[in-house]
Amino acid sequence: MNRLAGKVALVTGAGRGIGAAIARAFAREGAAVVLAELDGETAERTANEIAATVDGARVLAVPTDVTQPASVERAVKTAEDRFGALGVLVNNAGINVFCDPLTMTDADWRRCFAVDLDGVWHGCRAALPGMVERGAGSIINIASTHSFKIIPGCFPYPVAKHGVIGLTRALGIEYAPRNVRVNAIAPGYIETNLTREWWDNQPDPAAARQATLDLQPMKRIGQPEEVAMTAVFLASDEATFINASCITVDGGRSALYHD
Repeated sequence: MNRLAGKVALVTGAGRGIGAAIARAFAREGAAVVLAELDGETAERTANEIAATVDGARVLAVPTDVTQPASVERAVKTAEDRFGALGVLVNNAGINVFCDPLTMTDADWRRCFAVDLDGVWHGCRAALPGMVERGAGSIINIASTHSFKIIPGCFPYPVAKHGVIGLTRALGIEYAPRNVRVNAIAPGYIETNLTREWWDNQPDPAAARQATLDLQPMKRIGQPEEVAMTAVFLASDEATFINASCITVDGGRSALYHD
């Protein structure tokens, strides 16, 4: 459909899962896409798969550590050197860090925030100067339903994800006069590798999967592609008056009062 024709996009954590689905959807919609991923081999494999399956795809894999500002800045520069001015940034890279608050180490706390909040800021800070100068841009931060709901035993992950929503709103308002939009997507249960790995590590994987499905109003969990198409919308010119907002993609789970 070429909804993103002429746009250049960078997606962090794009080697697999939601990030890979976003990169694939962006390429299908006509964007030039840079996959900025810590695991360079995974990023290269995904980029090659996109190039082989999407006619005319312009994709590039760039090893990137979102915890290091210089690494993110290099990724943005590489994107612009190859494809031109960056118009879309998706801060997707993230990790799960679930601890007991009183036994959590300082290293666990820093590891969570270094990726899940600092990494988002590093992406924004690298992309914003060019977007502000050009007076156009869309930044999409992948938050979580943990950004506004609490599940016991998941500390400090929701603290970082609450911060992502605050960052999104603050930057969205700050740069709205320059036509730079900053929004978030809050996925609920999505069938990614991390979700399947969690099920597989339970004593009864099939029962764990079914228990998750039973919690969902739609009696299924989301697919990465369903998050990806929400990102396509926010990146496109169809969403030019959506700013400092968060779109929840969870099948209605967070609206449910109790089970």
